[in-house]
Amino acid sequence: MSITKFCFSILFLLFINANYSFAAAINVKNNETSQYSLVHIGLVLDLDSPMGSMVDLSINMALSDFYVEHPNYRTRLHLRTKDAEGLLNTNIAVLELMKQGEVHGVLGPQGPTEDKFVAELGGKVHVPVISFTARSSTLPSAQNRYFLRTTPDDSYQAQALAAICQGYEWPQVVILYENTDYGYQFLSHLNKAFQEVEIGIAYMGAFSISSDDNQILKELNKLKEKQTRVFLVHMNSSLGYRLFVLAKKAGMMTEGYAWIITDYLSNFLNSMDFVARDSMEGVLGIRPYVSWSEKLDRFQERWQRNMVVKKSAGSIKDFNVYALWVYDTVCSLAIAAEKIGPVNSSLLYVNTGNNVKDNTNLKISAYGPKLLSELSNTKFRGLSGDFLLINGQLKPSAFEIFNVIGTGEKTVGFWTPDRGISRELSSTGKPTYSTSTKNLKNVMWPGDSVMRPKGWVIPATGKLRVGVPVKHGFTEFVNVTIDPITNHTNATGFSIDIFMATLQLLPFPINYEFNYYNDSNDINWSYDGMLHGLPQMFDMVVGDTTIWAPRADYVDFTLPYSEPGVVLVVKNKKPFDMWIFIKPLRWDLWLAIILACILMGIVLRILEHRVRNANEESIRPRKERLRMIYWSPITVLAFPERNMVANSWSIFVLVFWLFMAFILMQSYTANLSAILTVDQLKFAFSEDYCVGYQEGSFMKEFLKEQLHISESRLKSYSSVEDYHDAMSKGSKRGGIDAIFDEIPYMKIFLEKYDSEYKMVGPTYRTDGFGFAFPVRSPLTSYFSKAILAVTQGSNMTSIERRNFGPGYSSQDPLSSTVSQQTSSLTFYDFGGLFIIVGSVTLFALFCSETSVGRKFSALTALYSQMFFGFISSKLLSRKDDREESRHESIQDAGATSSESRDASIFEEPLSGGEEEICEPGQHNESASAEVELTTINEERNS
Repeated sequence: MSITKFCFSILFLLFINANYSFAAAINVKNNETSQYSLVHIGLVLDLDSPMGSMVDLSINMALSDFYVEHPNYRTRLHLRTKDAEGLLNTNIAVLELMKQGEVHGVLGPQGPTEDKFVAELGGKVHVPVISFTARSSTLPSAQNRYFLRTTPDDSYQAQALAAICQGYEWPQVVILYENTDYGYQFLSHLNKAFQEVEIGIAYMGAFSISSDDNQILKELNKLKEKQTRVFLVHMNSSLGYRLFVLAKKAGMMTEGYAWIITDYLSNFLNSMDFVARDSMEGVLGIRPYVSWSEKLDRFQERWQRNMVVKKSAGSIKDFNVYALWVYDTVCSLAIAAEKIGPVNSSLLYVNTGNNVKDNTNLKISAYGPKLLSELSNTKFRGLSGDFLLINGQLKPSAFEIFNVIGTGEKTVGFWTPDRGISRELSSTGKPTYSTSTKNLKNVMWPGDSVMRPKGWVIPATGKLRVGVPVKHGFTEFVNVTIDPITNHTNATGFSIDIFMATLQLLPFPINYEFNYYNDSNDINWSYDGMLHGLPQMFDMVVGDTTIWAPRADYVDFTLPYSEPGVVLVVKNKKPFDMWIFIKPLRWDLWLAIILACILMGIVLRILEHRVRNANEESIRPRKERLRMIYWSPITVLAFPERNMVANSWSIFVLVFWLFMAFILMQSYTANLSAILTVDQLKFAFSEDYCVGYQEGSFMKEFLKEQLHISESRLKSYSSVEDYHDAMSKGSKRGGIDAIFDEIPYMKIFLEKYDSEYKMVGPTYRTDGFGFAFPVRSPLTSYFSKAILAVTQGSNMTSIERRNFGPGYSSQDPLSSTVSQQTSSLTFYDFGGLFIIVGSVTLFALFCSETSVGRKFSALTALYSQMFFGFISSKLLSRKDDREESRHESIQDAGATSSESRDASIFEEPLSGGEEEICEPGQHNESASAEVELTTINEERNS
């Protein structure tokens, strides 16, 4: 009995306290005394709904708390409430408030989306419409200037969800949303956010509020058969709870699944029943974060007391962030009204002359623009956090990431616009955006699993369908055979070996089967047609499929596993030029070198004659000394170890001559090497050429679109032998003149016919061969990593040799496969040089061994002596005169002897010229002549 009395006493005290609070609020509402200036604000709510009941209580508490804290304020907000359900009734209620109630601000309407009619109406009469539930706007800012949202924009929530999916490395997500305007608006934000982080949306399922359980369950079973296992739910509480109960029934709340809910559902988790809560075990949620404060703690205590008294049909158990947002909104209105000051008649309506009212009898408020301005500049710390409107929207704050565990929730981290994902909120340090989920606390996933779901699985309905092409040639890459009895497809080749090697490196097993393409052996088949079979016919395509930009619009490629590039191959025709060794120097330089040799010989002879060497003159005959003019510049290069000069000035001249000669020789060698190299690479592509390409490949479009080659000059072939036959015929006999194809194919072609063909021109950029998947397939990244490990591993060489032979290597450049014959010099390349040397040799033999030649040689020597003797006498005459004047004291005999010795160098009697030429066949005659000449010289000297 005592316990009953005690409980009754507690309830009585709570009732008295609640009545006191409501009495204070009612006094504020109904205070019409002259000591306060009333500002009329309209309020449109659905009071029978849980949201309307919660908001109404929060507004009353806000008015009561605010004016208790600010009793000296001269203004008071006076709310004129309209109970309206549905869009039409809401619009009528707002219109009546503006028309009859003559309000200067409207709170509401109650809904997640902006009401275009209400927003345009507020702008027309200059009355601010303040929404505490709308999360996005579809009207341009110029048209909804008087529409304010005291909630954060949904675009930030979409960014947070995208960051979470990116952090968990989920390539694709299935979105399940409510089939309403708000659902479509939020979907547009998600699309944009996911595109920025390159996360695909595998499927979008729309559910109507009126959908029955069978319809929802049927849709869930269809989703269960797909690969993606990440589901993002954006629904209201009633539809969302039904969805999760049915998902658990369908077996989709088990290990391997990941479920994420938006704040459209997470804000109402506190009002759900046990069955719905139990079905959401392991769900990851996101909602606006509200930091704890003493003021919030007191608000929660008063809320619980008021909920005991207020038991309307639509009341809810607890409040959520919407109650805090509307609480702060009312406080901001009260602050703005006080800043404007008491309301007088001059501030009520705009005086527009005869048009004070429009055709709807709505007055244009003069108070509304001032209220809008003050609201936009109001800033304070409220229950939900910092209150500040930026461009008519509440400044975004942090989002709380939580995990549903049992009947409770666990906060695992936060997301902020400037820092991204973090374990704890921190305002210190330089903001660095992060999407790493390693910063989050441990998450319990569906099925009581602590392992992060990878986000996708191989469909349980069958094996992975691997498409392979049936080719007529180049079977080194893909060779498909079909068992006629079992119809089983077997595939071998380089591409298949790469595929098998990657399977061993995947972190999970894959059960696959080969499905062939082009079984009818159609010559007009194409890889593009095969790729368009993804994902209807195949789950992936394995083969020598080129990674090409136009194909990336409808498939995803892995990293390449072959060499990239397209090259041009033509016949290896040698140029008909045996005088190529003359080309390094132009004719004027050749002439300059010849003249320089002659002049250098003359200069050396002049310098050397001043050296008085009797022994040398007694040994070397005059004709041999004369021959020095011709050969000394050349012999000094060929025989540098011989002492060919004795005069120091001659040595000085020869040093510079050697310097110039070596520069000329090095330049000649370098230029000749360059000419020979360029001559091999030089190729002029003719517009009349017929070009061959591989059938089924992308080369036809490549040649037409990028190289602008007419389709009439393009011919397709399927094998190496077909290429060779067509090139052998040439375009005049129905063949081709050149081949455009990718490097791996041309390596095989050149290795078989190396001496007959060569690669010319540039290498056109492609990305090589790769495996193809449907767009945003989760398998793409796994296979790319495995391909990278295979191509850089030790098994790559063995795979290449097994399919292409021991001499093949993808690491070698294409030029190494070309025969050495195409880069080696032949006898014909220097045929002209051999002709010159041979001609000179034959001429020397002719002059030496035949009587006619000897006579010709003697006459040539005679006239040469006469010519150079004449020149030398002219050059030395002045020097001889000066010497005679300086040696007048010397005896005439000595002077005469000296002059005779100098003259004997260039002067010889005309008779006996032939006998004095030292030829091999006349050795005895030459020796006797030399002895006789030596005797005469000795007599003269004595």
